[in-house]
Amino acid sequence: MSKKKDPTPWRDLHGILLLDKPAGLSSNQALQKARRLFLAAKGGHTGSLDPMATGLLPLCFGEATKIAGYLLGAAKAYRATVRLGATTTTADAEGEVLERRPVPVLDEATIEAALAPLRGRITQVPPVYSALKLDGVPLYRRARDGEDVSAAPREVEVFRLDLMRWSGDELELAVECGSGTYVRSLARDLGEALGCGAHLIALRRTWVEPFREPRMHDLDELERLLLTEGREAIDVLLLDTDAGLAALPVVALNAAQAQQLGLGQPVAGCGAALELCRVHGPGGRLLALGEVDLTGLLRVRRGLNLPG
Repeated sequence: MSKKKDPTPWRDLHGILLLDKPAGLSSNQALQKARRLFLAAKGGHTGSLDPMATGLLPLCFGEATKIAGYLLGAAKAYRATVRLGATTTTADAEGEVLERRPVPVLDEATIEAALAPLRGRITQVPPVYSALKLDGVPLYRRARDGEDVSAAPREVEVFRLDLMRWSGDELELAVECGSGTYVRSLARDLGEALGCGAHLIALRRTWVEPFREPRMHDLDELERLLLTEGREAIDVLLLDTDAGLAALPVVALNAAQAQQLGLGQPVAGCGAALELCRVHGPGGRLLALGEVDLTGLLRVRRGLNLPG
């Protein structure tokens, strides 16, 4: 039996949407909802947020999906709310309570002393209920199937971990960290350092490099604009693919050089060595991600076929 054709009028759409992900949806569910609103033929997200979490989830459509991997390693910032006195299977409020312990009398100095070792380059054990894979199978799936699994410790970087608010058994933290850091694990380890256990009860991602001051758009806003003002009203909210690479230096080519690069040939005379750069053609059009060797020869790392 032949597969039934999808009647959706998908569009060849390119760009980046700074989505304000709601709580209760996985990152992929949020992506698919946004993709259908835009009728984007191709889409991907740049690093998942747990269903409980809200905040910035950059979505890439079309050719922008080719740069998603470069955004995955970017620094990120969060506001996290931690509840003291209980540990859970998932290290957040979605898990089952494993143990309850009394919360000791605390002061800011005690909390700061517990936070200090969690800053900088640290070794962290990710939660078992995570998307990390063991022999190709996500750990959360193995844990749900009743397997006795554990996550291997790994090095992560925490640039900032500051107490912003403290009320009773709840702490609100500002977190800035590198790729692969689990804020749930920070909450768990903070609770152990304070001797009472802890878990994450709320998490909001506030920025992802290079989008330090993002203008985010939620699904309700997109649906409302689409219904009241039409598809053009949401299309203009997409950022150019180049915006996701703003931290990279630019190598600008003239028309002849751009044609040479388009034929798959390296281009000489492109200046100082660069491990990774944006390659612009005439008019500032983004052509590729490239690298320049010590002799000034530019080669394509990842070609992009954006409309001119």
